[in-house]
Amino acid sequence: MLRIYEQGEPGYEDTLASLSRRGDEDLARVEPEVRAILDAVRDRGDEAVLEYTERFDGRRPQSLVLDSDAWRAEARTVDPAVRQALEEAGERIRRYHEHQRDPGFRYEEGGIELGQRVRPVAAAAVYAPGGKARYPSTVLMTAIPATVAGVERIVLITPNPSPEILAAAEVAGVTEVVDAGGAQAIGAVAYGTESITRVDKVVGPGNIYVACAKRLVFGLVDIDSIAGPSEILVVADDGADPEIVAADLLSQAEHDEAAYPLAVVLSRQQADAVDAAVARQLDTLPRKAIAEESVRNNGYCFVVKDLDEAGRAATTLAAEHLSLSVADPEAMLAKIGAAGAIFLGYHTPEAAGDYAAGPSHVLPTGGAVRFASPLGVYDFVVRSSLIRYSDAAIRGQAGLLEGLARLEGLEGHARAVSLRRSK
Repeated sequence: MLRIYEQGEPGYEDTLASLSRRGDEDLARVEPEVRAILDAVRDRGDEAVLEYTERFDGRRPQSLVLDSDAWRAEARTVDPAVRQALEEAGERIRRYHEHQRDPGFRYEEGGIELGQRVRPVAAAAVYAPGGKARYPSTVLMTAIPATVAGVERIVLITPNPSPEILAAAEVAGVTEVVDAGGAQAIGAVAYGTESITRVDKVVGPGNIYVACAKRLVFGLVDIDSIAGPSEILVVADDGADPEIVAADLLSQAEHDEAAYPLAVVLSRQQADAVDAAVARQLDTLPRKAIAEESVRNNGYCFVVKDLDEAGRAATTLAAEHLSLSVADPEAMLAKIGAAGAIFLGYHTPEAAGDYAAGPSHVLPTGGAVRFASPLGVYDFVVRSSLIRYSDAAIRGQAGLLEGLARLEGLEGHARAVSLRRSK
């Protein structure tokens, strides 16, 4: 099942290098169609959103924006055990993200007061997919950081929301629910329609059409990232249980046929054991067809000679989820650069991060963790610089400022300083 490559043998380096470029997803393939959808939504508003929803989903919602009382009432029809689980997970996610609050700062030096003001965006949209599976957890993981940041208007966009999705929305602090998905929903919240007021930021994972739409509206609104298929890299030493390593790989493979289940191990024996465990577990997996295609297309196992090479390989792959299933995960962590969410030790399943550990499970994919971060409170705030000069301070720094302005040939800048000094 897994394609196995051993360090020093042909194909090892080339395959690592090829996988490091897996983020080069061909958005160009769908861009013409997505542009047409966005143009229609911008020009025709609600009617275009409804038409595309009917075309792609086979249904035409009576209203795009759900009545607040009605959706909250439906949210409370879920099984009490489900509600309790959502609330418990939500509280853990909230506590984690409260540590990310940024109060800003101010300081003074020589009559110059400097600082940074941090404020939440006024409105944010969070996207929850409605395709191959339903993800109430994604509602929690996107909306709660916005709530902690202080965003007043949080719009959930998701097609045909279930009571479980609506319950998660209520727990997370969502203020509005839009019954639409796909590129048309992204266009609706970016441009605004007759019934949907535009937002400042759009976050959350989606399919290639959603990712392309987010890229195309960026600049009109902000976005978190352009997410691709889910991925996991398990670094396992010979003390790791092959059955558990296989289960971790399949936990991401079952998301999507295009997901990447990747492993780095220290022996061929461990590689073969993990491969055999993957095959056994697939036979009883309810989403076997999806996971099997993921493993067949994108499942790789690299056999390395030592932990130093494991660290280099992991850094090259720069995975969304990194599981360090080794005896000394802290020492292993020190050998690795880029990674999204990092799961330390034999007893830490990636699934914990998906649901209730605390950090948001919305993460950069395709190697983007080289330069991007998990979704957090910082994604829902904007920062302003604060600058105040006293009379004495501007006089004292006037020569420096005027000199730099004239160095660049900008006399107007220099005069804005010199006039203050002369007055």
